[in-house]
Amino acid sequence: MASRGKERLTVWLDDRPIASLTRGEKPGHVNCAYADEAFNGWAMNTPLISCSLPLVTGPQEATPFFRGLLPEGNALRILAEKANVVVTDTFGMLQRYGKDVAGALVVASEPPDASLYKSDSLDEGHLAEVIRDLDENPLGIVDDSELSLAGMQDKVLLVKDSSGWARPRRGMPSTHILKVNDLAHARLVRSEGECLDLARSVGLTTVENEIQAFSGRDCIIVSRYDRTREEGRVRRLHQEDICQALGVDPMVGERVKYESHGGPGLKDVAKLLDDYADDAQRELDRLVEAVTFTVLIGNADQHGKNLSLLHGPDGEVSLAPLYDTVPTVLWPELRSSGAMSIGAQPVLADVTIAAIGREAKRWKHSESRAIDVATQLVHAVTDALAEDVIPDGSPVRRYVESRAADLTSS
Repeated sequence: MASRGKERLTVWLDDRPIASLTRGEKPGHVNCAYADEAFNGWAMNTPLISCSLPLVTGPQEATPFFRGLLPEGNALRILAEKANVVVTDTFGMLQRYGKDVAGALVVASEPPDASLYKSDSLDEGHLAEVIRDLDENPLGIVDDSELSLAGMQDKVLLVKDSSGWARPRRGMPSTHILKVNDLAHARLVRSEGECLDLARSVGLTTVENEIQAFSGRDCIIVSRYDRTREEGRVRRLHQEDICQALGVDPMVGERVKYESHGGPGLKDVAKLLDDYADDAQRELDRLVEAVTFTVLIGNADQHGKNLSLLHGPDGEVSLAPLYDTVPTVLWPELRSSGAMSIGAQPVLADVTIAAIGREAKRWKHSESRAIDVATQLVHAVTDALAEDVIPDGSPVRRYVESRAADLTSS
C-alpha cells in the first residue's frame, strides 16, 4: 500500500482530470497541482479551480478552497467520525465525500462514472425520518453517499426523479437542497422562500423553491443553481464562494466569513469581478443590485460564504445567482449589522441609496451609475410587490415596502 504521503486524489472537471490533490506538509492541509489536461485546455493563470488557485505549474497550497467544500460545526464533526478521520483531515474527508460537492468538481481516485449512480426514492414518510435524524446524520447520508455541502444549517441533498424526491448515492449529482426551519425562528424558511421569489422576479436569481412540512416542521426545498439539465442528464456548473475565491480558510474560525472578523468585504468581491469577469462593468452593476436587494430585505447574513461566483468555460467569472436570502431583520435576536459594510455603514437598516453609491465608488465603479442602478432595482422590486409576488400581509412584504419607501425618499 502506498504511504499516506503518496496518496493522491484526482480533481475532475467535466470528466477531464485537471489536477491532483495530495496531503500537505502541515497536518490536515492539502496541495493541488494542475495536470497536463489543464494546460492543454486553458491559458496560464486562468482561475480554473478557483481565483485563489490560478493555472500555474507546480503544487499550490489549496487548503482554504478545498476545506470550503466541507460542512461546518457539528455536521463536520459527525461526518469526520463516520469517515474515521479527524475533522482537520481535508484530504481524508474529500476522499470519502468528494464526488458531489458545490460547483462542478469531482474529487476522487477514479474517473466519474454515471453508470454507478444510484438513488433511493423517498416518500413523505421516509423523508420525514431523514429530517428527524439530521442531528445524528448530517446531509441525510447513507454508507455509499459521497457528497458534501458547506454550511451549518440542517439540510438534505436530493434529486428529483419521475416518482418525486430521492436521495443521491455513489456520486450522483444532487439537484436540490432541503433546509429545515430553525425551531427558534418561526417562519424563517417561508420568509426565505418569499425573498427568493422576489429576487427571481427581478432577475437576481434562478433558484426556485417550494415549502413543504414534514412531521409538522416547515422545510424549504431549493433548486441548485450549479446544476442544469442537458439532453436528459444533470450537468454540474462550476462555482465557488467568495471565501474560497480569496483563499479564506473556514477552519480558522466560524466567524472569519464576516468582514468584521477579517473576512471578505464588498470591495474584495468587486476586485474579483474586475479582475476576472468578461464584462466587469456589467458584473459590478449586478453587485450593486445584489447589495441593494440585501438592504431591501434586511439580510444581515450576506457573508463571504453566502455570496458566490460562477465560472464560465474559459475561466471567466460572473456573480452567481442570489441564494440564502434570509431577512434576518425580522428576528430581533439575529444580526442587525451587515455581514459586509456598505459605504462604511455597518448597520443595515441605516444604509441609504447614497451609501450604496459611496460603496461602489470604493470599487472604482461610477458612483452616479451605482445610484441609478440601485434606484432602478428598488422600483423593480416595488413593481413586483404590486403584482403580489409576495402575499399581502406577509411580514417580509411589509418590511420591504417600508424599506423601499425609505430608500427612494432619502
